[in-house]
Amino acid sequence: MKWYHRAAEQGFAEAQLNLGVLYHAGRGVQQDYGQAVQWFHRAAEQGHTDAQFNLGVMFAKGLGVKQDDRQAVEWYRRAAEEGDAEAQLNMGNMHANGKGVVQDYGQAVKWYRRAAEQGDAEAQNNLGVMFEKGRGIGQDYGQAVEWYRRAAEQGDAIAQFNLGVMYEKGQGIGQDFGQAVKWYRRAAEQGDAEAQNNLGVMYE
Repeated sequence: MKWYHRAAEQGFAEAQLNLGVLYHAGRGVQQDYGQAVQWFHRAAEQGHTDAQFNLGVMFAKGLGVKQDDRQAVEWYRRAAEEGDAEAQLNMGNMHANGKGVVQDYGQAVKWYRRAAEQGDAEAQNNLGVMFEKGRGIGQDYGQAVEWYRRAAEQGDAIAQFNLGVMYEKGQGIGQDFGQAVKWYRRAAEQGDAEAQNNLGVMYE
């Protein structure tokens, strides 16, 4: 805390970010979201992408600052345009849910794809959902399966469940109850309630 503070006061963005993290977590100092926001903001204004993302989270959750989805989107966008996968995922979510921006599935797909191509499992799953439901892009079960599989193989429980459903229904892939059971089991063992139910149905 002491050394981060000295460097942060001299304008070193990485130290400002680290100082914000300590205030946010209450490590080495009493937890103070307001101070966390201030330090994240200083680093974010210098173009530090992690700080921009963190600042977006603070506005989205109303921590240390008045909750403001528009401001959250603004900071997520800055980090996302610099290639931050988490920020790209969150931009996709904001567009998909119409939070801080007008709901736009096409924009959601764009941001999910950017994060998915960087290997973000949640974005891969969400992109699969967009293909499955035909939101913001032409419905394509084959592409849905492809993105669900990428996320499922990384251990994403929701994607594992979704992949199980695709195998059970034979959508975008040959119907295969054995594969459905395999993926339901993986998700079920992680505590996914829907997967546990579906696995029970398969046994029944």
